[in-house]
Amino acid sequence: MRFAPSPTGYLHVGGLRTALYNYLFARKHHGTFILRIEDTDRSRYVEGAVEGLIAMLRWADLEFDEGPGKSGAFGPYVQSERLATYRSHGEELLAAGHAYRCFCTPERLDEMRREREKLKLPPKYDRRCLHLGSAEIREHLDKGSPFIVRMKVPDSITVRFHDIIRGDVEFSSDQLDDQVLMKSDGYPTYHLANVVDDHLMNVTHVIRGEEWLSSTPKHVLLYKSFQWELPEFAHLPLLLNPDRSKLSKRQGDVAVEEYRAKGYLKEALVNFVALLGWNPGTEQEYFQLEELVGQFTLERVNKAGAIFNVEKLNWLNAEHLRRKSDDELLAILRDELTKSRFAGRTFSDAMLLRVIEAMKPRVSFPGDFVDQASYFFEAPVVYDKDVVRKRWNHETPAQLAKLAEEFSSLAGSSASDYEAALKKTAEQLGTGNGTLIHAVRLAISGVGGGPGVYDILSILGKEESLKRIQSAIERIQVS
Repeated sequence: MRFAPSPTGYLHVGGLRTALYNYLFARKHHGTFILRIEDTDRSRYVEGAVEGLIAMLRWADLEFDEGPGKSGAFGPYVQSERLATYRSHGEELLAAGHAYRCFCTPERLDEMRREREKLKLPPKYDRRCLHLGSAEIREHLDKGSPFIVRMKVPDSITVRFHDIIRGDVEFSSDQLDDQVLMKSDGYPTYHLANVVDDHLMNVTHVIRGEEWLSSTPKHVLLYKSFQWELPEFAHLPLLLNPDRSKLSKRQGDVAVEEYRAKGYLKEALVNFVALLGWNPGTEQEYFQLEELVGQFTLERVNKAGAIFNVEKLNWLNAEHLRRKSDDELLAILRDELTKSRFAGRTFSDAMLLRVIEAMKPRVSFPGDFVDQASYFFEAPVVYDKDVVRKRWNHETPAQLAKLAEEFSSLAGSSASDYEAALKKTAEQLGTGNGTLIHAVRLAISGVGGGPGVYDILSILGKEESLKRIQSAIERIQVS
């Protein structure tokens, strides 16, 4: 199995799915997962794209067995380094009469396309050069006229192949253009290069996106022209926006790098992408990579387009984050702190583990540990105005002062100690527990929500909690 991206920019989430399905199939069947860089379209080549693609595959734990930078029996794995191979196979097709040289100029081809458009004919080459005699061809070659090599598509035959996902597929050859196989610059097109490489690299299964389905009959004809055995084909469904339009940059993020930058975990993104068109036949939705390897089958990939549901991705991200071990979460939280304004400050593992325990049910992204609970790492200096308006009145300062007295006399600093002290104070003041709970939460965190207030008090400790209560009493003013 191979993943064969073009280095034209970032790794698209659709590309990640193609890579993932190839990886899962290879691992399940003890095959080889090859990364091949298809860079024959030099006009679209982006510097650094190959390194970016490899980095994203490795980030997602989709390590390839053979490919750029790795030894293998079928290298090199970058197509621009295999030009002699393609040229020799192009010559073989010419000699066998399965291809021909086309000397038409770009201007002539543009004019032909415009004329066919006016006549509402499909944009096919009119085969002028197919009928050139040997003397004309020799004259062009002697003059050094630039040419391309086109495939000679047989007339009026039915091209049939089996697709694992779509079943039996057939096309009329009359619908097919005489595809360009070799360009005038000596580079092959995708069509020739991918067929030659798949055969020479012993690729048994070609798993790729639906957009290549219409090109497959051309590839089938090439396999037959070379008298090679066909691989198994599997064309994956399109990725769609919720409005069922094709997933595109215009309607949201499509680059794997963008999802990583936003805090999506690799495990969650891989889990989500696996379910874009495939299901295990059960209600299970949460998967680790190893589980996907065990359960994945191409036969359970759907033909219909797959909706890219960001809400489901967010849910999976939360699930994967919450199911991580304390040691993993501690490392994640420390990493987030180094990227925040708290970088350089010292926090004990014991304290951070308590923050993790309190916040774990409430976070969906690693950054939430810091962004949603900054009060664990510094005292608030501003207070939520809506909460102040709703939960703070002229009696609140005196009530919190009384509560602070009770807290200061505590022998312990557990959540239950604070709870008992608050209930005792509320009873003495003749007010409800909720009145003090909301007020003290605002005082120590600056906000109106979060983990249980007794847990926050216990994590902050008595000294810090008392300082924050006193600061709130002095800072918060009500009219």
